[in-house]
Amino acid sequence: MKVLTSVTLSKVFRRLTSSAFIAVLSPALIGLSLNGCAQQSLSTHVYTSDTGGNAKHPTLIEKQPVSSTKQFTVGAERYSKYLPLLAGKRVSLVVNQSALVSSHSLPSSTVEPEERESSNSLATQKNKIKTSQRNQHLLDALLQRSVNVVSIMSPEHGFRGDKGAGEKVDSNIDAKTGIPIHSLYGATKKPTPDMLDGIDVIVFDIQDVGVRFYTYLSTLHYVLEAAFARNIDVIVLDRPNPNGSYVDGPVLQSEFSSFIGMHPIPVLHGMTLGELAQMIVGEQWLDIDASSYDNAKLTVVPVQDYQLTAHYSLPVAPSPNLPNDLSIRLYPTLCFFEGTDVSIGRGTDFPFQLIGHPFVEFGKTKIPVNANSAAPHPKHENTLLSAHVFSYVDPTIFEGSDSKQTTHKRSPISGLDIATLIDAYSRFSEYNKVISASDASEETFFTRPDFFDKLAGTDALRYQIQAGKTPAEIRQSWQKELSKFRDKRKAYLLYEDTD
Repeated sequence: MKVLTSVTLSKVFRRLTSSAFIAVLSPALIGLSLNGCAQQSLSTHVYTSDTGGNAKHPTLIEKQPVSSTKQFTVGAERYSKYLPLLAGKRVSLVVNQSALVSSHSLPSSTVEPEERESSNSLATQKNKIKTSQRNQHLLDALLQRSVNVVSIMSPEHGFRGDKGAGEKVDSNIDAKTGIPIHSLYGATKKPTPDMLDGIDVIVFDIQDVGVRFYTYLSTLHYVLEAAFARNIDVIVLDRPNPNGSYVDGPVLQSEFSSFIGMHPIPVLHGMTLGELAQMIVGEQWLDIDASSYDNAKLTVVPVQDYQLTAHYSLPVAPSPNLPNDLSIRLYPTLCFFEGTDVSIGRGTDFPFQLIGHPFVEFGKTKIPVNANSAAPHPKHENTLLSAHVFSYVDPTIFEGSDSKQTTHKRSPISGLDIATLIDAYSRFSEYNKVISASDASEETFFTRPDFFDKLAGTDALRYQIQAGKTPAEIRQSWQKELSKFRDKRKAYLLYEDTD
C-alpha cells in the first residue's frame, strides 16, 4: 500500500510537539449565519442567522482561557511539504470557508513558517499572533503560487459555508476565479466520475470539530473512496481538533451507519481529520476492492507545533451554527437533543449554547424562537423557550417591559455529558406527572428516536436513559469497545498520544 503517512511516518510526527502549546487565535469570525446539528435530513448542523438584522450573536471566545502564545502552523501553510506534489498536476480542492491561511506568507517567500527562527520575547510572540491571523483562502494562495486548480468540491454548507442545515448545495461557478464548484452535499455526496475527469490530485482542507457525527468526516471518506478507485492521489492538509482532548462515547455499530456516522469510532474520537484519513485507509474501511488501495497515495501534512490537549480557538466558524468556542465545546452533548423535543437554540441568538422548551422548564430565561434564512422551520417556532443558557452568555430576558441582562455563572459542560441528557429526560417525566391530573397533553422527549440512535451509533444509549441508568452505568457500558478503539488508533496518530 502506498500510503505515505502510515505507521512509520506516524511515529515520526507524533513526537514533534512534545513541548508545544497552541496559541489562541483571534476570533475573526467571518460574516456568516452561525451553525451546528441536523434539521430534517441526516445533517449534523443546525442553523440560526439574524432575525430581521437585529439579532446579537455573542462573541464568547474572548472569555475563554488562553493556553499559550506559542504559534502553530496548519498543514495548508506548510507549502514546502506539498507544493512539489502539485507541480504540473491538475488539482481539485475539497474546501469551504474554513480553508484559511495567513496572507503574510507571500508567494515569493522561500522560508516556511516552521523554518523561521523563533524569539523568546513575549512582545515578539504577541506580534506573531497578531500578524498571523488567517485571512486568505487556500484557493487564492495556491493560485498565487501558480498551482493549476481546475475545480472545487464543496461539502455541507457549501463553498462559502452559508447554507442551512440539510439544505441542498448546488454546483456552481466561483464568481471570483471562474473555477467550477461541484457540490458534495445533497443528492451527490460522493465525487462522481464526471467530477474527477481530468484530475490528477485532490487536496482536502476543511476544519473539523472532533465529533463523529459532524459530516465533514463522511465527506472525507467519500473523497478517499472515489479517488482511490480512480487512481487519484489525495493530500489532506491537517487542522487542529478543538475537542481533541476527549475520547468518549459509544463506538458506532454497523447497523446504525449513516452519513452522520460511517465508521466504528466513538462519538468523541480525539483525532484530527488527517489522522482519521490514515485510519480509514489503513483499516480498509473504503468500499473498494482491496487491490484499489494501491492505486493512489494518501499524503497527510500535519500541523506543526500542535498538541491535541491544548486549547484551540477556531479563527472562523466551521459551520453556520457553531459561532464560538462555547458552542463547539457543547456540541458533542447538545447535538443529541436534535433527536428530542428539546431546543438547542436553532432560530435564537444562542445556537448550541442553550437547552430549552416552551412548557418543560430548563431555566428562567425566556428566549424567543423565530424562523430565519438559516432555520426556516426551527423547532418550537414562534414560542418562548424556558431555557438554560450556558456560561459566558448574557442573554436578554425578552418577557415583560423591563428587559434586563443576566449572567449564568455555572461552568459549561464539556466532552460528552450524559448527566445533561438524563436530567432533560427526567424533566419531561416530572412535567408529565404533574399535568397528568389536569388532562393536559403530555410532552414526548424522544421525538426522533431513529435519528437519536444514528447520532449515538447505537440504540443502547436511548434505552439506558429510558431505563433510568446512571451516568456512571452508561459510561461503563462502552468502556470495553472504547479501549479497543484507543489501541487501534495508536498506529495512526500524528501527534502526542495523551492516553
